[in-house]
Amino acid sequence: MKTIKRSKSIKNVGKNIGKNKKTRKSMKSVKNKRDSYTGFYPSTKPIDNYKMNVSDLHTIAYSTYGNPQGKPVLFVHGGPGAGTSSDSARFFNPDIYYIVLVDQRGCGKSKPTAEIRENTTKNLISDFEKIRKQLKIKKWMVFGGSWGSTLSLAYAMTHPDICTELVLRGIFLCIKDDLDWGYEPNGSHKINPEGWDYYEKSLPHKEKFKGKYIEGYKKCMRGDFGEKNKDQCLLAWTVWEDVNSSLVNKPLKDIIANEKKIKTYVSMSPIENHYFSNKCFLPENFILKKSNLDKIRHIPMTIVQGKYDMECPYISAYKLHEALPHSRFFTTIAGHTAMDKENIKFLVKATDYYADLDSNK
Repeated sequence: MKTIKRSKSIKNVGKNIGKNKKTRKSMKSVKNKRDSYTGFYPSTKPIDNYKMNVSDLHTIAYSTYGNPQGKPVLFVHGGPGAGTSSDSARFFNPDIYYIVLVDQRGCGKSKPTAEIRENTTKNLISDFEKIRKQLKIKKWMVFGGSWGSTLSLAYAMTHPDICTELVLRGIFLCIKDDLDWGYEPNGSHKINPEGWDYYEKSLPHKEKFKGKYIEGYKKCMRGDFGEKNKDQCLLAWTVWEDVNSSLVNKPLKDIIANEKKIKTYVSMSPIENHYFSNKCFLPENFILKKSNLDKIRHIPMTIVQGKYDMECPYISAYKLHEALPHSRFFTTIAGHTAMDKENIKFLVKATDYYADLDSNK
């Protein structure tokens, strides 16, 4: 692992953010470069890129952005298996936040690609802790969407004294209703029938798996129906997700062509199916269990949910907010992806809000 040299401890980060003239001038410069509508921050280069061996099998890639003396935040990507990009850092003011982007096991720049062995929720939580300690961060904000919201909540419930705030988007509870809505008949296919036909017809022997398409796709992805069908199942799984992602979608043929070009599906589909086949490696109704919710009631929280999210239905976010009424809850005229403009706008508002609170301490 790379040795990290820090100029000073970040134990008391946040107390003096925005108070000195140099920082205020820098903040003003960044503000002038932000997107005029959403407030999305400009792209920045990483401070550094790291690789950490977390087991004999897995090496985790992660990057840091922003201000090394700033308010620490962990960005938890979705999927599972989606990975991060430099745009992931743009939800945070780079003058105020010390931003940590982590590619979870098997995806992004982490190796080996698409590896599902030793890949569980518990493993991912353990990886975050190893990275936090390696970076000498005492506590941090946790920011996650979709599967990232599930993992962020599970992490906070496991380490409630480590999380200073939670910013969550596209709430996914990983319960049967969520999975049935997304991947089985009589769910979101009623909204996007063309994409559903592609997803359904790509599964060999689909008549054997009515109501159990996740299981059928698992068999197909591991090669039970041949290599050609395996690749088609991997592609169709992610295409179906892409179809449901945005408020305004591209034509199906363009989505398919793009996936074939960027090949995200090679790692995302098997990892995602692996987690969903195993109920995200969480006990039944783990997130909404009162004893778990009680562990995080002290953590300031913001929930941003697209009203027209076709992947993670609005009711899941509503249930979470009802169970945690101290949370700030914003409904957006948006779909699932964090990159829908209204989602960007309110996610950035949330990170700015917590940065302002810190600067006034």
